[in-house]
Amino acid sequence: MKATMQDVPLNVSALFEHGRTVHPDSVVVHYDDTTVTERTFDAVGDDVVRLANALRDIGVGPGDVVATLCWNTPAHLAAYFAVPSIGAVLHTLNLRLHRDQLGYIVEHAGDRVIIVDSTLVDTLAAVGELGRLSGVEHVIVVGTATPRLPAAIRVHRYADLLDAASAEIEWPVVDETTAAALCYTSGTTGNPKGVAYSHRSMYLHTLQISTGSAFGFSDADRVFPIVPMFHANAWGWPHAAWVAGSDIVLGDRHLRVDHLARVITELRPTATAAVPTLWTGLDTYARENVVDYSSLRLAVSGGSPLSASLVRKLADHGVTLTQGWGMTETSPLLTFSRSEPGTSPEDAVTRQAMTGHIVPGVRARVVGDDGAELPWDGESVGEIQLRGATITGGYVGSDGADAFDDGWLRTGDLGVIARGGWIAIKDRLKDGIKSGGEWISTVELEAALSEHPDVAEVAVFGVADPKWEERPLACVVAKPGAVLDQNELVAFLSERVARWWLPERWAFLPEIPKTTVGKMDKRQLRSWHEDGTIEV
Repeated sequence: MKATMQDVPLNVSALFEHGRTVHPDSVVVHYDDTTVTERTFDAVGDDVVRLANALRDIGVGPGDVVATLCWNTPAHLAAYFAVPSIGAVLHTLNLRLHRDQLGYIVEHAGDRVIIVDSTLVDTLAAVGELGRLSGVEHVIVVGTATPRLPAAIRVHRYADLLDAASAEIEWPVVDETTAAALCYTSGTTGNPKGVAYSHRSMYLHTLQISTGSAFGFSDADRVFPIVPMFHANAWGWPHAAWVAGSDIVLGDRHLRVDHLARVITELRPTATAAVPTLWTGLDTYARENVVDYSSLRLAVSGGSPLSASLVRKLADHGVTLTQGWGMTETSPLLTFSRSEPGTSPEDAVTRQAMTGHIVPGVRARVVGDDGAELPWDGESVGEIQLRGATITGGYVGSDGADAFDDGWLRTGDLGVIARGGWIAIKDRLKDGIKSGGEWISTVELEAALSEHPDVAEVAVFGVADPKWEERPLACVVAKPGAVLDQNELVAFLSERVARWWLPERWAFLPEIPKTTVGKMDKRQLRSWHEDGTIEV
């Protein structure tokens, strides 16, 4: 029997029109350091339509790639909807990448147009000086700065283009399987790889994270995505908030913890998301200043493992910190660590610090070294592999065959799956320490050490050992004014992990290097160790 349902494409334009017409009076708030502006979805929607028409006016058509080099701003939000809705492809450029990698991405993606914030024109100019903007025909500047670019590139003012464009549009019917947005991995090993999200996958991901199993946004919420909009579509939060009619707070380029604390205190968001380093900063700041975090019903940490120690610290401020796990390749959300009703307070902390509970639409399995699928018993460690409509099946310009196992995406993460679909990541496959034939989890060692009251940051990785093949090296940063002692830390750890896990090698550093998305850069630490920069 054939189904009787209407065959309507799942397009980004449908997400946009729903938010604009059903929630016209919800607002987008732009907090640019000291200046706060507020506009309704209806008014921002006019910008979306005008931007879409302006792009068409300069020749942008279906399949053309329009890049953004922007912070979290209303203009960036407008591009989120305008570009895919005319059948073009939105490419969010990671402005924290080195200019060589940025140039590689611009060329690899085939960017034809770049929308750039005034404060970032020098970054774009640096890419131009490398000769890596050869395919770019137009640059649209949000603001008044004048970029130094090759003469062949035509420069436009964002405001002028919108003023000249029509406020009426009929959205094209776009094949839902075509690319809507393009994001690149952070490129910690080799060149970044491109992941093209389809209209269908973005539509479904928006619905996935909107369920009660994930973030459950509604028109009663005010959503503050601290996570940059150039990083995996800000974890899907702008799309989900727009569809739900949640007010959206955009913090521009400001990621100072004093600014973030002020935004939360003054604008009273109900939901926010950031990487653990920023949550650590928000905790520290609130212990020394008057901050009100009481409006937050939802506080999500992502990008790096969340420790139970940080969960407890945020609880001191009345914040229930949870964890979302995902990858650029997965749209990105895969799991969310909200505790089940009736969970005891201590068990709740454990749950919140776990990688999380599989969200609807995602299939997961754990695979052993021999390729066999392992049981969901919470103990059998193997590589976590994934399938689903929001998970990539390849990379732009490459099928990435090595990243897949019989159609399942290989995450490169070692972990377990417990009954009920709870995933706990134990390590990156490349970071896991195989000592004497048994795995040592750097994630668990780092979590245990972070519980020490004088430890500010910690990173653990494996180094060669003549007897055991590999042993852990713990790189530790002390809190201001504290002095750390190796023997004391070993004694502290001995009560929390197996004796054979205890590191014999320690390094005390002023800081842990970070990647472009705020994760600990163990690749850099390994390099420092190999060239003798780290004193062990």
